[in-house]
Amino acid sequence: MDTAERLIAGMQELLWERGYVGTSPRAIQQRADVGQGSMYHHFTGKPDLAGAAIRRSAADLRALASAELDGPGSAFDRIAAYLRRDRDVLRGCRVGRLTQDPDVVATPELRAPLEETLGWLRERLAGLLAEGIAAGEFARDLDPDDVARTLVAVVQGGYVLARAADDPDEFRRAVNGALALLAAARSE
Repeated sequence: MDTAERLIAGMQELLWERGYVGTSPRAIQQRADVGQGSMYHHFTGKPDLAGAAIRRSAADLRALASAELDGPGSAFDRIAAYLRRDRDVLRGCRVGRLTQDPDVVATPELRAPLEETLGWLRERLAGLLAEGIAAGEFARDLDPDDVARTLVAVVQGGYVLARAADDPDEFRRAVNGALALLAAARSE
């Protein structure tokens, strides 16, 4: 892995662990095992590196989600596979956690990948729900956009519940509840 890649990977981990405010340039350099000159050779500063790391984390999240959402099965099966995917729930979502970081949300360049990724996920879920409605899998009165927003909120809220209780089972139970509600909206 070259120096720029080590810096991005290190920043991704630090953002996930500490957030933007809690990550110093010194910590970044130590994590990536590079000197100060190397960091500033590849990036203009912490915001530039954070932007690259956030964009990478967002792309990683989209790739993971796509693996289940584009997989085999009915719309319900693919949504269930996405929701039940193995996650390190006690660490939280790499993208969702950053929405709570005041410096990230106050900086348009850092906030944009978060907004784009969560928007992409809502649209992808809404598309699957609309596909399920068209196939007769879900009731016609189901609003794909509203339900997609609810599913994203369940995932992000599930992380919060699990972290607050220090219990990954809280995430699983939130997902099971959402799937039970979605199953109730299936066509008879």
